[in-house]
Amino acid sequence: MQYELLNIEPLYRGFFALNRYRLRFERYDGSWSPQISREIFERGHAVAVLPFDPKRREVVMIEQFRPGAFDAPGGPWLTEIVAGMIEANESVESVARREMSEESGLEPLKLIPITRYWVSPGGTTESIYLFLALIDAVPTETFFGLPEEHEDIKLHTMSLDEALARIDSGIICSAAPIIALQWLDRHITQFCAP
Repeated sequence: MQYELLNIEPLYRGFFALNRYRLRFERYDGSWSPQISREIFERGHAVAVLPFDPKRREVVMIEQFRPGAFDAPGGPWLTEIVAGMIEANESVESVARREMSEESGLEPLKLIPITRYWVSPGGTTESIYLFLALIDAVPTETFFGLPEEHEDIKLHTMSLDEALARIDSGIICSAAPIIALQWLDRHITQFCAP
């Protein structure tokens, strides 16, 4: 299967970018689509990390204000996992370690790749590299975040079962923590005795 990217037209540049793509693609029957136009949100790529203490069977979640989630069940303060954008010349592992320190004060003993997924590929180029971080410490502080980035982050330490119950109740309602927590639930015997 093939595609042709005919043109990228910049539409907006600010905190994020918006481009108009003109393209065509090969159809499953071998013919080609007509030229189509799509506005694509250029967000960049991110890393998200679920800190997990296997001895205590506890995860560390963060809570912060998210302006895109005004309609979320509990309002725009979402329970999520540590995450941050990949800057130029950064490896995904170094971003994971940086964000763990900035948003939780924790250092991972080991980073375990879970997956890479595209957030909403019909309208944005953003993908997220998802990790489990094994830790052996309880956070000593509750509030984190960089003032220059206007972050106001509150930590929550809870059992994996409690976190999964929060998914079921709709309290945890964003993709990265849902994927990471469900992955951990499926693979927990690799890290904890049954």
